[in-house]
Amino acid sequence: MSELWVERHRPQSVDQIRGQTAVVQRLIIYSEKKEFPHLLFAGPPGTGKTTAAMALTKDVFGIEYRRNLLEMNASDERKLESIRTKVKQFARTAPYGGASFKIIFLDEADALTNDAQGALRRIMEQYAETCRFILSCNYSSKIIEPIQSRCAVFRFRPLADADVNAQVHHVAKAEGVELAEDAGEALTRISQGDLRRALTGLQVAAALDMKVTREMIYETSATAPPEALHQFLMACRDDGFHAARRRLRELLDKYGLAGTDFVNQLHRELYTADFLTEEAKLDMTEWMAEVDYRLVEGGGEQIQLDALTARLVTHLRS
Repeated sequence: MSELWVERHRPQSVDQIRGQTAVVQRLIIYSEKKEFPHLLFAGPPGTGKTTAAMALTKDVFGIEYRRNLLEMNASDERKLESIRTKVKQFARTAPYGGASFKIIFLDEADALTNDAQGALRRIMEQYAETCRFILSCNYSSKIIEPIQSRCAVFRFRPLADADVNAQVHHVAKAEGVELAEDAGEALTRISQGDLRRALTGLQVAAALDMKVTREMIYETSATAPPEALHQFLMACRDDGFHAARRRLRELLDKYGLAGTDFVNQLHRELYTADFLTEEAKLDMTEWMAEVDYRLVEGGGEQIQLDALTARLVTHLRS
């Protein structure tokens, strides 16, 4: 379900991609020439890497692009045998329909083992005349240097809030969803530059009601609104431990937050809280990092969050 609207509204050509201006300008040159080297797309999830690869392939091959494209998710087929069989077999066959080369798109290529990457490097070298590779990854540092040196590297950045907001409203209009203005802002806020997350949040909320409000977005995305987090901090400052702890339990229960979710969201809102001093924000950031580490390592959620609340109350009321 979550990929349905993403796929339905995916750009069909490179020049239709929103944001990533520097990347798009370079890709348009490749699409016009119908020729390009091996490519490496690196960047956070939901920023358009797969979309760019598919759009470029369609621009080069037209409607028959599937015949000259092998699309693989490297996290599913990360072993050496997959590279030696599937990839090599596809690379060694002639392109279809008179095309000068074929394309192999490896999504999440940073999941490949070092042995598999070594075999891939050799295949890229052997079949460079008739096959082009497009590798997509979140962390280019996990791709071995011999592969990086054979590719033109494209760095994708988190999308700007304006681009996310515009695309969310475009999709809502196309799908017949009545989206409140502050709901669009909420989707932009929870996305943090990840358009896929924003569209998934919109789709989940629209499944409940085609009139999507700000409250629905926060309640269905396991995200607390900024004012609720600010109220928790103010309770720590003004009302004492027991009142702040009650406020914390209400937040966790109402919005379905896990302990790490709460700590991360509170950290993001910390720097917009004007009633806190700079020194307090620095101390609180250090405490949140410590509690987050303990939670990830398996510490008890309730006692860790209560300990964080106690430290906040002690510091803010002193």
